[in-house]
Amino acid sequence: MAKLRSILPRGLYSRAALILIVPIVTIQLVVSMAFIQRHFDRVTQQLTGGVVIELRLVLDAVNTAADLPEARARLALLAPALEMRVRIPAPPEAPQQDRRATLDLSGAVMQRTLQASLPGLRATDVMASDGLVQMRIDTGKGEALVQVSRSRMAASNPHQLLVLMIVTSVLMTVIAYVFLRNQLRPITKLADAAEAFGKGQHVKYRPRGALQVRAAGAAFLDMRARIERQIEQRTLMLSGVSHDLRTPLTRMKLGLSMLPEDEETAALIADVDEMQRLVDEFLSFARGDAMEGSEATDPLALAQVAVDQALRLGHPVRLLPGGGEGLAVMRPQAVLRALENLIGNAVRFGTRVEVSVGIDPATVRFVVEDDGPGIPRDQREEALRPFTRLDGARDPNRGGGVGLGLSIAGDIARSHGGALRLSEAGMGGLRAELVLAR
Repeated sequence: MAKLRSILPRGLYSRAALILIVPIVTIQLVVSMAFIQRHFDRVTQQLTGGVVIELRLVLDAVNTAADLPEARARLALLAPALEMRVRIPAPPEAPQQDRRATLDLSGAVMQRTLQASLPGLRATDVMASDGLVQMRIDTGKGEALVQVSRSRMAASNPHQLLVLMIVTSVLMTVIAYVFLRNQLRPITKLADAAEAFGKGQHVKYRPRGALQVRAAGAAFLDMRARIERQIEQRTLMLSGVSHDLRTPLTRMKLGLSMLPEDEETAALIADVDEMQRLVDEFLSFARGDAMEGSEATDPLALAQVAVDQALRLGHPVRLLPGGGEGLAVMRPQAVLRALENLIGNAVRFGTRVEVSVGIDPATVRFVVEDDGPGIPRDQREEALRPFTRLDGARDPNRGGGVGLGLSIAGDIARSHGGALRLSEAGMGGLRAELVLAR
């Protein structure tokens, strides 16, 4: 069953074509074989049987003749009337063994009927180019060569019927496929709209097709509208929260800066800065990339920007030569934020970080590797969850983090139709692969 599934088509159109074509072809083959066997074989047997009766009359005239000249005289009168040619004795070119084409079904029926009805039959040749059936038959006056037109012994060639059936089947299959395609197109349009919405793109869609497809399309539009309203409301709320939180923090920081400089003031300013950074990370996690638009972006240039920002901060980051080239539709600021989070996580635990970009027709891959302690295999899934605290050496909360960097990068990858994959790096640390759909 697994092997059968592996060879079956996966696309909707190809599966529909398979469902449509296989029954038609099967029915045509069954009907054709049954019709040829039962109709053409029986007609050939009946026609050949009629010729056999005439051959017996001819052979009886030869066998009852007093001598060979009398037999030839009788044949001269009888054979033309029966549309036969008879030569006694048989010439050297008379068939020595049965001959017929491999796929000549009518010829096989003729040979079987003649052999069963004519005991004196020695050989039959149904492959003559002039359309004659040649038979070498024993008579009382020696062997005779009998030639009869094949059209008198076999039904007309069924090839014309088969060609007509095939042409009609192909025509009807094409017509049926056109109608089926019109029914399947709304489903593919719905799938494309849903896939685009999963990547954060808004594609125009209008329900069409059968009632069930229209109902599914209307449900999708309602769902998309509700999600977009929720995103809009969340965006407005976050804008207000961002303003309301940052304003008092700024006033507190300004007020502390006007106090005399001492250890207590410096500690308070550090606490305010920490609160500012935590608020920024929480808002970044809650906001995601909902407020950004998609545009065609060069992934290599975007990775270069992230690396340059890390270098300006004095981090040991290197961009490796890219694999592939071209533009990809993405939210550049969101992807840049994800790269910054991955690079920041890597430089926090490693002494050497390498960034690479891979571009192929289907995906864009940003890879960040470091030589740090890494994350155990059984904890990588947990590390992608927000606010997760690991017990190992690579705790994303260690060093001032709040455990949202990997979670934010994963959300951004999913909103682009991709995923964030964690594995062991060749450098010994963690390999974070940000995969985006093109």
